[in-house]
Amino acid sequence: MPVIKSSKNIYLLGILAFSWMFSHSQNTRITDKNSIGWYAYTGTFNLNKKWSIHTEYQWRRDNIITNWQQSLLRTGINYKVNQKLSLRAGYAWIETFNYGDIPINRFGKQFTEHRAYQMATVSDKMGIVDLSHRFMLEQRWIGRYTNASLPKEDEYFFVNRLRYMYRMQIPLKGKTIADKTPYAAIYDEIFVGFGKNVNENVFDQNRLGVLLGYRFSSKVRIEGGFLSQIVQLPREVTGRNVFQYNTGVILSTIINAYLFKKAE
Repeated sequence: MPVIKSSKNIYLLGILAFSWMFSHSQNTRITDKNSIGWYAYTGTFNLNKKWSIHTEYQWRRDNIITNWQQSLLRTGINYKVNQKLSLRAGYAWIETFNYGDIPINRFGKQFTEHRAYQMATVSDKMGIVDLSHRFMLEQRWIGRYTNASLPKEDEYFFVNRLRYMYRMQIPLKGKTIADKTPYAAIYDEIFVGFGKNVNENVFDQNRLGVLLGYRFSSKVRIEGGFLSQIVQLPREVTGRNVFQYNTGVILSTIINAYLFKKAE
């Protein structure tokens, strides 16, 4: 328990520090507000008690559903070290579209990103509350255009990014999230860029989700709710930093199944 309380306090101090930084830099930034809708599928297909395959697709939309924001496909291999620690390594392919008043790409063009990633998730329980800490390291190859007339990216630049997500969830019936149980969850994830190619966005983004979910069985659950995303663009406009404030809905379907007969 002392370890959990200590990590929670460190996390809260970090959030307060970033909140102070944002509140003291309002006059040096441009803001771009958007309404988003993220619709996701996540599937874990177990090979045995230790190894599994991760599959994921996120259909991210602007104006809740009418326009593209991003398309994200992610795959990976999971290894369960023990009941509290799991590891994953994999690849992601992302298409980012022209959305908002100030697009991420300076020419207002769609661009491709390829990622390799490594992840560790630490899970714990405090009373009826399930806790998790997710640490992710990403190597990103981001497509860009050297001039506006090009129909396709002609180069990729490399950046690193570190992500940390803290999540809590609690059953709304009974003391555990068992079959046919509704639950509530909240998470916050911070993204930090590092390395020689990181420009304005050392602080890359932050995501906050407040969710309601339902576990139908050990194989299927759904969850959805409110999503807030703050993104700092990697470039300045008229000498000022640009922040997107994206709010909307998130809806996810989560599947967990065995590819082969489950071991006793």
